[in-house]
Amino acid sequence: MHTIVRALIPLALIVPAAVIAQASPDAAAVKAGSYAIDPNHTLVQFSVNHFGFNDYFGTLPGATGTMTLDPKRIAATKIDVSLPVERVSTTNATLDGELKSADWFDAAKYPTIRFVSQRVTQTGARTAKISGTVTMHGVSKPMVLDATFGGAGVNPLSKAYTAGFKATGTLKRSDFGVTKYVPLVGDAVTLSITAAFEQK
Repeated sequence: MHTIVRALIPLALIVPAAVIAQASPDAAAVKAGSYAIDPNHTLVQFSVNHFGFNDYFGTLPGATGTMTLDPKRIAATKIDVSLPVERVSTTNATLDGELKSADWFDAAKYPTIRFVSQRVTQTGARTAKISGTVTMHGVSKPMVLDATFGGAGVNPLSKAYTAGFKATGTLKRSDFGVTKYVPLVGDAVTLSITAAFEQK
């Protein structure tokens, strides 16, 4: 047994380094082309203030969408991503049901939240502002996301060339007609997004 453990220790030290080496943080070296979002490794987290006591979090998994990217023409980047409202999760089944109801997001009538970019402005070697339109609850409003490039390379498991990003933004839910309990439950919604795109 001790011989097996001693043999596995060097492997455990080597494998993480090999996996990390697959992703390059050099945004200028990302492969140009068309990408599709990886729904299994993309997640939107939202938070609102709860009666002034604390911030409460939820997630929207199951994203679908596309991105067209050329690191030499960042301004021409196109992003179109949709989120299924039915998948909203707060780990509280009762609250999840309320959020899907007509009192909140009304998932039956408005099944998706969609963001479509209109302009991408590079702000640093790995950062950019993404200006676009978000459509939620049947209403479309402008929104700006602050995005940071994570890394790109061949995913060692799926073998797909993958580019990853994180982004943050805010919106007012009352602008979209989602007004339940405002202002007791916060109107401002903070978004934290982690996204992976696979080249097609």
